[in-house]
Amino acid sequence: MLICAASNNAGKLKELRRILERMGHQVKSLRELGVDLDPEETGATFAENARIKAEAFCKASGLPTVADDSGLCVDALGGAPGVYSARYAGRHGDDDANNTKLLREMEEIPTEQRTARFVSAVCFMLPGGRTLTVEGECPGSIAFARAGTNGFGYDPLFVPDYVGLPGGAVAPNTTRRSYAELTDAEKDAVSHRGRAMEKLAAGLPAFLEGSKGAATAPPAF
Repeated sequence: MLICAASNNAGKLKELRRILERMGHQVKSLRELGVDLDPEETGATFAENARIKAEAFCKASGLPTVADDSGLCVDALGGAPGVYSARYAGRHGDDDANNTKLLREMEEIPTEQRTARFVSAVCFMLPGGRTLTVEGECPGSIAFARAGTNGFGYDPLFVPDYVGLPGGAVAPNTTRRSYAELTDAEKDAVSHRGRAMEKLAAGLPAFLEGSKGAATAPPAF
């Protein structure tokens, strides 16, 4: 299936493309489709923001579309930065500033209270307006300093509880490597986005089969 990956974030697009192609789909980015949009993410939840993006880009591309909204939820900060993860320090997408602010906010928080989780909501939308939304989470903790050069966003600070192994198995992250220190395979097996996409892959066949029998209706945009 040819799918529009609805993201202007280069790191997120790379992950979506990698995972979707592994599932057997052909992926086109917004740039490849000539789509230049930046919808305002006004939702109160990750799922609401994922749908906002899926709607906008599905309408513009005319293709089945996958949109992700994700973020970091830190227990000691009452779940912040949450849906504001990308603009935590003020400017959208400033990874360095966001990481610096998070480290400052966590400066006095002891190891045992640095628990956190990454959350991803993925919305798959067909041009007819039907949607399938799934969520994935990855538990972990916040490091005291950046580590690693892979990934993007808060990856250098987030230490997942588990890492992927060859063959799809997972194991405790005993070496306490950050997301940014993992290989793509090690991360995809345990990441919030990887887990959400696994749920999407599991639910997509039945969803698409149901769409075949659905009455034709104008797009719900």
